[in-house]
Amino acid sequence: MNKYAIGRSLFTLALMLIGLAANAQETSSNIRGVVTGAGGQPVSNATVTVRNEDKGLTRRTQTNAAGEYRFANLPVGANYTLTAAGSGYGVQKLEDLSLNLGKTANIDFTLESGESIEEVIVSATAIPSAQLAVGPSASFDLQTLETLPAINRNINDILRADPRLYVDESRGEINEVQCAGKNSRFNSLTVDGVRLNDAFGLNANGYPTERIPFSYDAINQVAVELAPFDVEYGGFSACNINAVTKSGTNNFHGSVFFDYTDDRLRADSLEGDAIQSGKYDEKRYGATFGGPIVKDTLFFFLAYEKLEGANLFDRGPMGSGAVNEVNITQAQIDEIIEISNNRYGYDPGPIPGSLDNEDEKMLVKLDLNISDAHRMSFTYTYNDGSNFTESDSEQSEFEFLNHLYERGAKLNSYVGSIYSDWTDDFSTEVRIGYTKLDNRQLSVGGTDFGEIRVELDDVDVYLGGDDSRQSNKLDYDILNLAFKGKYYLNGHALTFAYEREALDIFNLFVQHTETEIRFDGIENFRNGFADAIYYNNAPSNNPQDAAADWGYAINTAYLQDEFSPIDRLTLIAGIRYDWYTTDDQPAENTDFVAEYGFSNTATLDGEGLLQPRLGFTFDFTDETAFHGGVGRYSGGNPNVWLSNNYSANNVLQFGQRGRSFGYTDGSRSLFDSNVVYVACEEGVPEGPGYCVPQELFDAVAGGTGDNFDINYLDPDFKIPSEWKFALGLTHVFPNAYIFNADVLYTRSEDSAIILHGDLEQTGTTPDGYPIYRSVRESSLYLTNSNTTAESWSLALGLSKSYANGFDFTLGYAYTDAEDINPMTSSVAFSNYQNRAFFDPQEDVASTSNYNITHRFTATANYFREFFNGLVGVNISLYGAVNSGQPYSITTAARPIYGFTPFLEGENVLRPGVVRNAENSPWWEKVDLRISADFPGFTQGSKASAFLVIDNLTNLLNDDWGVLREHDFPQTVEEGTVGIPRIGDASRYEIRFGVQYAF
Repeated sequence: MNKYAIGRSLFTLALMLIGLAANAQETSSNIRGVVTGAGGQPVSNATVTVRNEDKGLTRRTQTNAAGEYRFANLPVGANYTLTAAGSGYGVQKLEDLSLNLGKTANIDFTLESGESIEEVIVSATAIPSAQLAVGPSASFDLQTLETLPAINRNINDILRADPRLYVDESRGEINEVQCAGKNSRFNSLTVDGVRLNDAFGLNANGYPTERIPFSYDAINQVAVELAPFDVEYGGFSACNINAVTKSGTNNFHGSVFFDYTDDRLRADSLEGDAIQSGKYDEKRYGATFGGPIVKDTLFFFLAYEKLEGANLFDRGPMGSGAVNEVNITQAQIDEIIEISNNRYGYDPGPIPGSLDNEDEKMLVKLDLNISDAHRMSFTYTYNDGSNFTESDSEQSEFEFLNHLYERGAKLNSYVGSIYSDWTDDFSTEVRIGYTKLDNRQLSVGGTDFGEIRVELDDVDVYLGGDDSRQSNKLDYDILNLAFKGKYYLNGHALTFAYEREALDIFNLFVQHTETEIRFDGIENFRNGFADAIYYNNAPSNNPQDAAADWGYAINTAYLQDEFSPIDRLTLIAGIRYDWYTTDDQPAENTDFVAEYGFSNTATLDGEGLLQPRLGFTFDFTDETAFHGGVGRYSGGNPNVWLSNNYSANNVLQFGQRGRSFGYTDGSRSLFDSNVVYVACEEGVPEGPGYCVPQELFDAVAGGTGDNFDINYLDPDFKIPSEWKFALGLTHVFPNAYIFNADVLYTRSEDSAIILHGDLEQTGTTPDGYPIYRSVRESSLYLTNSNTTAESWSLALGLSKSYANGFDFTLGYAYTDAEDINPMTSSVAFSNYQNRAFFDPQEDVASTSNYNITHRFTATANYFREFFNGLVGVNISLYGAVNSGQPYSITTAARPIYGFTPFLEGENVLRPGVVRNAENSPWWEKVDLRISADFPGFTQGSKASAFLVIDNLTNLLNDDWGVLREHDFPQTVEEGTVGIPRIGDASRYEIRFGVQYAF
């Protein structure tokens, strides 16, 4: 092999190990290359053979006149052997080759002349390597998944090792991934090629379920793409996370594990303060098993995992020793409990400390080698899990146990794929997937008693069933179809496809069906003098009649050409087109039509978006390569924003207020003898909370009410998109240090925002605040921004593997991301309100709610054997230091916008102040995993004991590793002293466990 070919092969293999790219919606890999003689001349009609030793899969092809060869649709994984041989030439073999998800491995051979030349064998695993990305990205192999300290057994524990990916650990187990300063709801997750993200948009974690929907031990590789310049990528505008699951092989293999933690293994002090938390224990266990059903032909793989855990709640009254003490006394709490029990006949429950939760998941995978040219794969995924959640969790709020609610979801997903190589130049993939999700949101104390809010000077106290959970149910199913083809023609790799994703949704969301009652102070609560009463329902008094039952389909067609116009340069040029179809319209509101002059029934039917892509890779030298491109992307916009238009149209449901009947002016008590209550559940006391005042009930039943803002879609709504521009390089130093750098610039187009549709500006206050008046029926509408938001991301990385068992990675990312409306919520009014603004109707770009300006990450791994290899010890560290979450300082004054009291509060900026101009303190943490491997009962098996410490920094010193940031929606009134600490993320946690693998 000549010097040039050796250098090129080393660099190409180097590009495969560091894993900086993967086709996010691919489930297979490809190999291509050139076979030349020692003099550099192409060797035509050479035989190239690839064999997967684990599956017994063998494919052969002949080189063309240019010496080129290629293989497509190869299973992702390791233990491949690649052999090249030509007439009049020797034989060259590459062993222990690993293929990464969605990538084409470029492997060239240089054959020595002469039939008598001995076979040359090269070991791929002995070569330090990195993967060249066509666009900024990161991928993680099985070894990384097994060794990094993933205390949550979640792929997000691994993804955070990339400095561009910030995992928000401030919200318990949610751990949302924010890619280069973007809203996590704009991400997408694919598993074995089919989207398995949160299709409706309720979950910030990006999953359709409460936790990762598949067993952590089922994952073979995981990758994340921020800007892949390939038309096969779609359905996201932030990033796409892709996981490929393990498969069975010719050898039976499997594992079992158990791990455990409890309250004694968590921090009991923070910054010198003793911490009181609920008693709990948490255990997880699971197993995998795979092998052949028919050797070399049919394989199976099974994975099961179960969590028996706990949700912790860290708020308590002053002096309680809670992680976060709320400005309320135990005496005030006792008085509210006494009134609730004796006056209203309702037990609100205790102060929550911990609640048990569960999560169960299973994966079944079958692989069939029909022939060397055709194979099939089928994956079934099941997950059912729950969490107990606070609905009003700010430091100015306090909830009793019965006001919490269970979030849960049951998922069933089926994916089948057929991969075919019809000729050496033509291959196809046909895939069908079906996903069904049943979501539940159930109040801990049931829904026979409505929500009561007692408003104190500094704290709002909540009891009863949460107002948003009184009638709340979501089910949806998704059908995915895809046909993909690849055709190689005269040096051009052509890709073409048609895909369809059809979504059918049933969404019941009616607030206040059991009423919400607010009281200004404890005495008013005792005496029944309400500050506000809310009641909503369908006129039939059956909330089911107000459910939104609708759906739509996204259709996609694309065409792409990949070719090399000159040596060392590869270009990818393609076009993708997505278009929407639906037959479902929101119910028409005739009053709206009369006042607005158009219908509220607009949908996305017929809307489409053209998405051109152009990418390149250029091997500048044997050690240095550049990559980059430009492309347009769309997707990830939560469907819940559209669902609001189907349910909140003032046709299916109506709302009434107590103020319309004299209940809130101090003239009537809810306990007055002339108050008549109806709609009481059987066996409950007749009175406030359990029943509805007659006047409100009758008004809603008659189809009239003090209605909420009607929601509608702008008839001229365009599909939001982002243009992405990227440039990067990878360099392999002579001593095998691998350096990479990426610059990513994004520019939004037609970003989604929520505005009021009924307002006209009538004046301006002396401070410059606009004054509005509502000139027609109050409305909120989903529309497009006329402003461009820009974002920059610079990422640097360095990695090195040593022969002594030590390896490390270092990373840094600078991010400057903007958004126009952070779109943090599910309800239109919440999206409109939950942000800082000077003008509530403004359309301006500001620092993104999700921007982390500076982020440093590091991983280190060390493996060493003892006692002649009988015991192996692995120590792995993950560390991160990053600047804090942005927030806004808002005015203590109350400007009068003139149209709604809800906006005269804490989210209003002073003149000249921009949103998110401030940053919370920097946060640093280190996590540790230590494992020891021992010989198993059979050859090739091993037993392991492991220990994982989350936030080792806090264990070493209770002043370290403490996260401080302001509550949602990241606003704080001027004059506020101190920044709250986030107890769950700040406290160390230790887990220990055992595993047996064979």
